[in-house]
Amino acid sequence: MPHRVTLIPGDGIGPEVIEAARRVIEATGVAIEWDRHAMGGVAFSRTGRSLPLGTLDAIRASRVALKGPIETPVTSGLRSANLELRKSLDLYANVRPCRLYPGVPSVYEQVDLVVIRENTEGMYTGWEFEMGTDEVRHLMRFIEDSTGRQIREDSGISIKTITERGSEQIVRFAFDWATRFGRTKVTASHKANIMKFSDGLFLEVARRVAADYPDIAFEDRIIDALCMQMIQAPERFDVLVMPNLYGDVAAELGAGLTGGAGMAPGAHFGGADGTELAVFEATHGAAHHLAGTNQANPMGVMLSGAMMLRHLGETDAGDRLEAAIAAVLADGVHVTRDLRGPGDGRPGAGTFQVADGVIAEM
Repeated sequence: MPHRVTLIPGDGIGPEVIEAARRVIEATGVAIEWDRHAMGGVAFSRTGRSLPLGTLDAIRASRVALKGPIETPVTSGLRSANLELRKSLDLYANVRPCRLYPGVPSVYEQVDLVVIRENTEGMYTGWEFEMGTDEVRHLMRFIEDSTGRQIREDSGISIKTITERGSEQIVRFAFDWATRFGRTKVTASHKANIMKFSDGLFLEVARRVAADYPDIAFEDRIIDALCMQMIQAPERFDVLVMPNLYGDVAAELGAGLTGGAGMAPGAHFGGADGTELAVFEATHGAAHHLAGTNQANPMGVMLSGAMMLRHLGETDAGDRLEAAIAAVLADGVHVTRDLRGPGDGRPGAGTFQVADGVIAEM
């Protein structure tokens, strides 16, 4: 039986990089039944919704999706269709592998870490209050009455929430991921020295959960120190777990260490056991200036495809696909312009020529 996968091409360069990824996934020999659905700007122009209900239903039915970059039109009524997708499906865990492959220009010799980010709470809950509204003035009065501290009238307010349940869920996910993939250390990152009742709760729960995994080393880092140390010596780290905003920043920092956004795979997981639903995606933006030019780097979403194959139980195919991508990167011929080293005068290969190179390698 073929695996049924919801395919969301997305906006801008999305259709091109997703098509390249689809081709290399099929070249592994794994039978996939692709169910195409729209999301983002294209979906809004067709249906009036950035996140159509049919797309959500399709992902619930297939339980797995491969998604291109999307944009949320201001007129859609959503702050972010990506955030709405994660909340609607309770995709609470974002996994961002940050691995440096030979041949990719970098100042480092080795980077191989994974950022695991809580995906549905923290600073991205969407509870925001606009300056000058009755709602924000009411909230200001409540805070003043409760704490005795005044907030300036020209303030906008965002509310950050961290729950015990959400913290335990994501930290346990990180330890289970480390166990499953032979990782040896988990680092929890936070700002508990300042935010004692939110990040402090996250850290307290992380320490408690770590005690259930005696075979995995555990440490914690304040987020600003972690970012500095990731740049100084990324080899110190293995699996990083942290609240939403910090994970967003750390994952992009990791992408910068390993070749940029075009090289960054990613996935969102949720459901009862943490992997019941999975959305694999291109982690970069829509890059409209490159749309239709056959110049976009498809490596990141191809690597997301390798992650997807392993998730589907097709481990050998996922490993073969990643090995072929690594070989193409090391060879340096079928790579896009952003992966050319300084002083390399050769033109970059096109998006689909990269896919051809990976398929030939397999």
